[in-house]
Amino acid sequence: MPSKQFRVERLAQQIQREVDDILLKRVRDPRVQGVTITGVDVTGDLQQATIYYSLLSEYASDGQKAQAGLDKAKGLIRSELSSRLNIFKAPQLIFKRDPSIEYGNRIDELLNKLHRENQL
Repeated sequence: MPSKQFRVERLAQQIQREVDDILLKRVRDPRVQGVTITGVDVTGDLQQATIYYSLLSEYASDGQKAQAGLDKAKGLIRSELSSRLNIFKAPQLIFKRDPSIEYGNRIDELLNKLHRENQL
């Protein structure tokens, strides 16, 4: 059974690379500029892929615009994936903002604050 898990992980890595490339070269929507794909989770049956992304901007409105842009581009991205990957049917795509980036930034802020307070 490890070979199936390996296939799922390999497909997730391929999807991450290809979606990054598709966003850069094929999607012309300005709302998705500055979007970086941080990870992909593919279900065991290869029917669904959750694509995690981060944004350079911290504004909530930019996050909403990016999500709307990604949702609008879903069809194009999926059809591109199906032609680029050697799979019978491209998985359904779900885009989610990666919370780990914001979490890491918050931890950094708290550590810096503690460090400043200890110096006083």
